[in-house]
Amino acid sequence: MIRLERTHAAHVVRLESSHNLFNDGFVAAFEAALDEIEGEATGDPVVTVGAGKYFSNGFDLEHLGRLEGEALGQFIERSCRLLARVLVFPAPTIAAINGHAFGIGAMLALAHDQQVMREDRGWWCLPEVDLGLPFHPFMQALITARLPPRVAQAAMLTGRRYDGASARDAGVVNATAGEADLFARAIELTAPWAGKKPEVIGFLKVAMHTSVTGTLAH
Repeated sequence: MIRLERTHAAHVVRLESSHNLFNDGFVAAFEAALDEIEGEATGDPVVTVGAGKYFSNGFDLEHLGRLEGEALGQFIERSCRLLARVLVFPAPTIAAINGHAFGIGAMLALAHDQQVMREDRGWWCLPEVDLGLPFHPFMQALITARLPPRVAQAAMLTGRRYDGASARDAGVVNATAGEADLFARAIELTAPWAGKKPEVIGFLKVAMHTSVTGTLAH
């Protein structure tokens, strides 16, 4: 489901299930990958990339349909906490958006420090308005903190689909690249972070994002 690789330049979190849907197994595997990376304490960049057509197609709706009441709330909260961990992770994080990123998959991309999206394939989209699903307070805080106000409004209230070029122009992603250059472009984006201490990066991110992480239950 998730495979962790180590290159000379970065840790690579490869999302390898067909749609990379958020369910118990996906969240647990992502948490385990972050545990392993954080345990090494190198501060090297972390690149998250999907496979095939999808970066992540969002929540596993069949899984959500099997949950009720408190169990449903706990899973949504756990998923938000995973995104919060990415947001304040003590290393540079880059989402290499290889394909479709919908719903919480789109939010996962936003939780990274930087994003590079394929210029020739895939949509970034928040479809909750069309699905009749409310945003968790953390999700709303993340989206409005990471996107320009008018872009956040359009994305949340219309469910607009952004391709690579329109996502770059709107400020949803930092850069675009072709399929063959996606990973290399992601690594290029980490250059300004070279030599920075991971503990300092982590401390600054925590302080920077308290308005977002403060929406989670304690």
